[in-house]
Amino acid sequence: MAQQHFDVLIVGAGLSGVGAGVHLHERCPGKSYAILEARQSMGGTWDLFRYPGIRSDSDMHTLGYSFKPWTEAKSIADGPAILKYVKQTAAEYGVDKHIRYGHSVKSAAWSSATSTWTVSVEHDGAVSEFTCNFLYMCAGYYSYAQGYTPEFAGAETFKGRIVHPQFWPQDLDYAGKKVVVIGSGATAMTLVPAMADTAASITMLQRSPTYVVSRPAQDAIANRLRTFLPNKWAYALTRLKNTTMQQYIYRQTRTQPAKVKAAILAGVRQELGPDYDVEKHFTPSYNPWDQRLCLVPNSDLFASIRSGKAKVVTDHIEATTETGIKLKSGETLDADIIVTATGLNMAVLGEMAFSMDGAPIDFSQTFTYKGMMYSGVPNLISTFGYINASWTLRADLIAEFTCRLLNHMDKTKTRQVTPTLRAGEEAMPKRFFIADFSAGYMQRVLEKFPRQGDRMPWMNPQDYGRDKAMIRTGSLDDGLVFANPPAAARAEPLLQAAE
Repeated sequence: MAQQHFDVLIVGAGLSGVGAGVHLHERCPGKSYAILEARQSMGGTWDLFRYPGIRSDSDMHTLGYSFKPWTEAKSIADGPAILKYVKQTAAEYGVDKHIRYGHSVKSAAWSSATSTWTVSVEHDGAVSEFTCNFLYMCAGYYSYAQGYTPEFAGAETFKGRIVHPQFWPQDLDYAGKKVVVIGSGATAMTLVPAMADTAASITMLQRSPTYVVSRPAQDAIANRLRTFLPNKWAYALTRLKNTTMQQYIYRQTRTQPAKVKAAILAGVRQELGPDYDVEKHFTPSYNPWDQRLCLVPNSDLFASIRSGKAKVVTDHIEATTETGIKLKSGETLDADIIVTATGLNMAVLGEMAFSMDGAPIDFSQTFTYKGMMYSGVPNLISTFGYINASWTLRADLIAEFTCRLLNHMDKTKTRQVTPTLRAGEEAMPKRFFIADFSAGYMQRVLEKFPRQGDRMPWMNPQDYGRDKAMIRTGSLDDGLVFANPPAAARAEPLLQAAE
């Protein structure tokens, strides 16, 4: 088996992985690195998902990279435009030359004797190994193997077609067909207006409502700023504006949830009129941001409902029949196509097997260090973005921290850094990695994630303003132990990283 060594191995060539490569290129120019990508193309989510209307549910001035301005007119961008942006970024900084496609990482084993990770990779049916001094996980938060689909009684009897948005069939013809979309999240709310003009009818079937907010697809202020400021300045100002507003609204949902709820529902009533049953179809049982809000650009979902081309049904499924869905209320929904927009299967660190000196690592038994490292596990960082703001805001900060950490290790001539609990911290109360977030896709797997404690640095605050200060200027002596064990023989590189 060919073995190859790099200073840093990045797992995943999606939005986070490409950004990580740029940060390494710019801030740690002497480091060799490779990006291992299981699929045959970069882009992650934005290459995998191909369903009608696929778009961001965050504005691109915050979902975009801190170092590369988003200059398109649409702030709420479609999937192809985002994929183009990721590819342009990779090409501009030469990151694309470091990506190894078709390399599915299966396991990672840490050796204290050599201060290296050995990463087992499957490629073209064969297994090979890479080694690295530092392992940087950018594999995202959900399984690429399959989406989440609950069991529906009688599904095997349905004579039409059942599809999941994660693997949308490109040959699916829904023109003139009756479509039922099961789900109430961002995917369902994207699909319904995108398919409404072509389908004979389309119904969004939900068990319970989600908070929905309409917002213009274009950011008028951002587009205006670009007419008289350099793109970089206009982007920075827009990013500041939007992150400030995001943080303000989120804080309001924590301190004045009833007020925020009333404002959201007032907006829905204004869109759908006084006769629409907003209480039944758009009023959740939880407070805003206890689960993620759904953003609809230019009121497209509401416009489809107003036009009569789409409708929302709130009920429970009793069974799937030959011709559609029977509901517990006794109502039936006829369908030629059923779309199960029922969510994702979350994954812990790329669904890889991790071990340390021959012993398996159970991340659920660790404490998270600032939401990106794990107690007792050396030279490993993992990207997990925000659930209450744009993912890339935190991905960028984690990349900055990674580079800061690597440069500090070079300066101090240390080869190993380990988040280490101090005296008394082992007894900290163990809270879930993401606290106060009731979304089903997260609740299903939180037991497998690391825990957070009740004090820094063993917390995952999910607070952009706090994270900026903590990651950029916070102490590195607050739980990180730097060590330089006696050097041991290690595998020499058989293939140097691409220049």
